[in-house]
Amino acid sequence: MADDEAKKAKQAEIERKRAEVRKRMEEASKAKKAKKGFMTPERKKKLRLLLRKKAAEELKKEQERKAAERRRIIEERCGKPKNIEDANEEQIRKVLRDYHARINALEEEKFDLEYVVKRKDFEISDLNAQVNDLRGKFVKPTLKKVSKYENKFAKLQKKAAEFNFRNQLKVVKKKEFTLEEEDKEAKKSEKADWQKK
Repeated sequence: MADDEAKKAKQAEIERKRAEVRKRMEEASKAKKAKKGFMTPERKKKLRLLLRKKAAEELKKEQERKAAERRRIIEERCGKPKNIEDANEEQIRKVLRDYHARINALEEEKFDLEYVVKRKDFEISDLNAQVNDLRGKFVKPTLKKVSKYENKFAKLQKKAAEFNFRNQLKVVKKKEFTLEEEDKEAKKSEKADWQKK
């Protein structure tokens, strides 16, 4: 019996230590979870979904706002469309004259603006040149390395190509179409006048 009680006491001690270790492990895991703070993986996922939805809504609103702005500007610049379906010929001509006058005015404005921009660009480049002169810095263009012999050779080839048109023709390997052979054959078959006698 003493052995049984000793075994039971030993078993109880082992169980108590296991329970203690288990309790410590649970507390440690709770402490780790508590350290992670408010954001659990589920909450992070929900937050991501909410942020995506909000970003999509804002993007859609921005696109709608841009489309409305575009329609407003087009209507402002072009004016409301005229009703010409029920109009007679004189009214249509009047509408066309109005549009033509508007186009002319816009073209004049465009030309004036382009002229102003060109003049400003010229002034800017002139001022840049003056600044560089005062600093002593000159903009050197980047030059390509070109062989002087290459240019001479290209010029010679160009001159040769101008005189000899056969250089541009395709080379044929068969001898039956060449002019030189035909001339030689004709000379062989024909005997000179002094040989015939």
